[in-house]
Amino acid sequence: MPHATSPTRHAPPTDGGVHRRRSRGLAVLSALLVAGFLASLAIGVRTMDPATTIKALQSIGTTLSDPAAAGGDFRAVAQLRFPRTLIAIVVGAGLGVAGALIQGHTRNPLADPAILGISSGAALAVVCSGAFFGVTSVFSTSVWAFGGAVATTGLVFALAGIGGGRLNPLTLILGGAATSAVLTSLTSLLVLSSDDNLDRMRFWTAGSLDGRGFAVLFGVTPLIVAGLVMALATGPQLNLLNLGDDVAAGLGVNTRRARTTGMLTIALLAGAATAAAGPLGFLGLVVPHIVRSLTGPDYRWILPYSAVAGADMLLAADILGRLIVRPGELQAGIVLALAGAPFFIWLIAKKRVQAL
Repeated sequence: MPHATSPTRHAPPTDGGVHRRRSRGLAVLSALLVAGFLASLAIGVRTMDPATTIKALQSIGTTLSDPAAAGGDFRAVAQLRFPRTLIAIVVGAGLGVAGALIQGHTRNPLADPAILGISSGAALAVVCSGAFFGVTSVFSTSVWAFGGAVATTGLVFALAGIGGGRLNPLTLILGGAATSAVLTSLTSLLVLSSDDNLDRMRFWTAGSLDGRGFAVLFGVTPLIVAGLVMALATGPQLNLLNLGDDVAAGLGVNTRRARTTGMLTIALLAGAATAAAGPLGFLGLVVPHIVRSLTGPDYRWILPYSAVAGADMLLAADILGRLIVRPGELQAGIVLALAGAPFFIWLIAKKRVQAL
């Protein structure tokens, strides 16, 4: 009697199975974000136990309305750690998505938001605000940084479109590199000409969440949320663009408008994030690679994953910075550089950097 054909042992996953796996992964990252949120409220110069942390969180409204009647731990959570933690989540989400967008639009696996000169423009604006207008407050500095980032993006687009040439990823990258070099030189000139500017920039360029309060949170959150909504809406379109501009155009995509919208969204996200916390390296570069190893090339999943993973990474860096040199703290930007560079080298060595 003939043998019955044995079923395939390793059948390929169905669309439903892939969807469930990706949903579980996003749920795990979200759970890590909740844990990081609570840890960030508890950890500082004085670490609180979980019960006190929960009570302080529940009493934030009362504490803010009447700080004098609240205990020291409750005031520390409500006035310092709570806004700082929310800024870390919002900024991390913005930079993670900005990194995924710029790698997708330029099809360059080593691209990050700084490639458009955003950090350089923000840094020059911060130096000018202090040198020429005497700006010193964190909120005012953030406003200047955001304006500088957006203005730089506009300049890069103008340079890329000179002569009526086609606006494509290569011209944007070249324009961004040239603009960044010029702005960095101007920033160095101003910084080295004044001790006050040197002191201000030494702190700001490290990338820090320390001292960022509700004014900064309320200033940048609407901008980053708007950018995230715009980014998530472009996921299906970005999938088509990565098939090539000719194929995307054949499928009905206005490629020029799509690229312009994408780059403006990157500027909005990265500009607001840089304004809030200073230039934070490696996050926008590393997060998309980690995410693509979990989700594959589908930007409908890469973008939300990048938002949550970016928030997780920046929150973890901020917490580690408070633990490494207690009772002082190490800026989040330094922690990201120390951890991000070796990790990215490991990804390259293991050949886990996803081709675009």
